[in-house]
Amino acid sequence: MRIGFAGSPVFASIALESILDAGFSVELVLTQPDRPHGRGMRAQPGPVKALATARGIPIHQPATLKHEAEWAPIVALPLDVLVVAAYGLIVPSPMLSWPRRGCLNIHASLLPRWRGAAPVARAILAGDHETGISIMRMDEGLDTGPVASKHRLAIEARESAGGLHDKLAALGARAIVETLARLDRGEELTLTPQDAGLATYAAKVTRDEATLDWRADAAALDRRVRAFDPWPGAQTTLAGAPLKIWQALPLSGCFGSPGSVARAERSGIVVACSDGALSITQLQRAGGKRMSASDFLAGHALRVGARLGATSG
Repeated sequence: MRIGFAGSPVFASIALESILDAGFSVELVLTQPDRPHGRGMRAQPGPVKALATARGIPIHQPATLKHEAEWAPIVALPLDVLVVAAYGLIVPSPMLSWPRRGCLNIHASLLPRWRGAAPVARAILAGDHETGISIMRMDEGLDTGPVASKHRLAIEARESAGGLHDKLAALGARAIVETLARLDRGEELTLTPQDAGLATYAAKVTRDEATLDWRADAAALDRRVRAFDPWPGAQTTLAGAPLKIWQALPLSGCFGSPGSVARAERSGIVVACSDGALSITQLQRAGGKRMSASDFLAGHALRVGARLGATSG
């Protein structure tokens, strides 16, 4: 079976590695152009390109697929199926009909819930108790194609987006290998249309969203801290300086004015919310490293009543 693969970040590279390790031959890889990284801002390959290079797979890195000049040389190679995972470019209609058995997308939600770019963070922000992987046959819409299979995964109570991403990446890798094995045996996939009336949209996360509003309740702020770890990191201010919150626990009860420090203890810095409080256990000053509340307090005096957020002083 002639397989192509389109993807760019770690989520995709885990799937590609599993496909290769299962004994499937991948004829070509599509991935985004190298991006500048590090202090020197030198262009570096992404995880999928690095893996494809190591495995000797032909690589194409178009900056866009909007014009025929970009995709025509690619579709000249006959394929049975194209696997797509977090590619980052819109696959145009001529490419969707290129592989004999279509384009299969590994999507990190239970479609039609959380179509779009950030299903992992959005599921945590919404307080979902369950997510999963959908193997979907792509059409021209945004994650609107019929679903070949769903693979469910519980969201743990203290799950961060980073931890959930890793679990979903492993689940997605297993799911696509199972699907390719069925195709290789000549089986037809049962494709179930999505119910558009149940669709929700997972918009891309922005830095602006990461600022904590202490007038929210503790449960909502706790979800924001977990949803924005590892990127962009939930953020507030202390004495006008940026402060990132990486780990916290929600507390119930009345703790005072939202944004005020109710307790500053080695076990956690307790900050009042509109309903309850957050006990901050890991945080980071601008230019510093992540540290525990205990280490932070050892080097930074913090009085009860100090304020976090826009009104800090």
